[in-house]
Amino acid sequence: MMRWLDTYPKEVKIFLLASLVNATGSALMWPLTTMYVFDELGRTMANAGFVILIQSLGGIFGQLLGGALYHRVGVKKLIIGSLALNALGLFALPWISAYWVVFICAMGWIGLFSSLSLPAIQAFIGFRFAERRGELFNVIYVANNIGVAIGTALSGFLADFSYHLSFVLNGVTSAGFAIFFWYYLSRAEPDQGEVHLTKRKTVQGGPGVWALLGNTRLYLFMSLGVLFLLFGNSIWNTGVSPYIISEGMEKRMYGLLWTLNGVLIFVGQPLTSWVKRTMARTSTAQMTASAVFYGMAYIVMITMYSYPGMVLAMVLATFGEMLISPATPAFISEHAGRSAPFYIGISGGIGAVGRVIGPYAMGVMYDKHGLIPVAWLATGTAVIAVLGFVLHAVLNRNREVKEYGLDA
Repeated sequence: MMRWLDTYPKEVKIFLLASLVNATGSALMWPLTTMYVFDELGRTMANAGFVILIQSLGGIFGQLLGGALYHRVGVKKLIIGSLALNALGLFALPWISAYWVVFICAMGWIGLFSSLSLPAIQAFIGFRFAERRGELFNVIYVANNIGVAIGTALSGFLADFSYHLSFVLNGVTSAGFAIFFWYYLSRAEPDQGEVHLTKRKTVQGGPGVWALLGNTRLYLFMSLGVLFLLFGNSIWNTGVSPYIISEGMEKRMYGLLWTLNGVLIFVGQPLTSWVKRTMARTSTAQMTASAVFYGMAYIVMITMYSYPGMVLAMVLATFGEMLISPATPAFISEHAGRSAPFYIGISGGIGAVGRVIGPYAMGVMYDKHGLIPVAWLATGTAVIAVLGFVLHAVLNRNREVKEYGLDA
């Protein structure tokens, strides 16, 4: 991994470090949101779930809006502004949490602005480092997950000391990321990557939103595939987690599964790279392979129905995650031309719907029928995802890169 990083220029390494720090800060807060609402604010779990829902809806809208505003506002204003406003919301939480309605609105605000910058950052990477975008998307994904692992590990210790400190530190990292981008983009040459596209005059005469939305073969079936994968992946929180508790296992056994996930994302890169070199050379093939890995994980849960089965399932699901996460922004960056930010936002927003509705649907099914039916449902969503990705690959088999990502 370190030898691989040596092949990148200094600016990429600095960008990765900034991403890692920002991911660490984000992970300080999100695992504690439910605990904070239930423990510190004295609200019900239903109230906590509602807060998470509002935050998630804000995130969906943020991704959609972020992609649409990339060329209208400009990459510099969009990224720096959204990160700064996200930091503002985080800094305000300790002082407004006593006001329930205001707190809910603030969580929606944070969900919105934490996601608003995501399409812009991914599109900027795709434009700026076009020759190695696929590799870079993957290494940034790994760096972010290292940050999440560090932040999640620290969050419990910080919670024992102060929930509010977690919010503030998250705000500090978000503000620091904004300062990094202000410095980084200020130094960028106008002709490097697609930085010049931030000027409004370069996008005059471009296609409208409805024309871009009409090009469904570029994004729709891929996005639906991701939606069903994220829906099925909800089984870990609303299937495996209550199963471990109901079987009388220690709660740390559930945490160990996610520790395994984090370790595999780092040490499993050679195997993932081998899969990409031999069996899934294109981004569309990687999406399909990802859904197959997820489906295999859920089948293992059904057939083994034990903790060792959960461990093996986590291994398979993690490899599925490692294949899909870099593949979708890489495909859009390769095929959507100047409209890549718009399509990254649309695909991210559609996919996130699965993360919103999955926990509720699977939670209801688990309460009524237990883990096995939930695992069958997850298997079904993986099969649908495979079909969506295969259809997406067929429709884009001989696709040429268009200036605006539109069909000829």
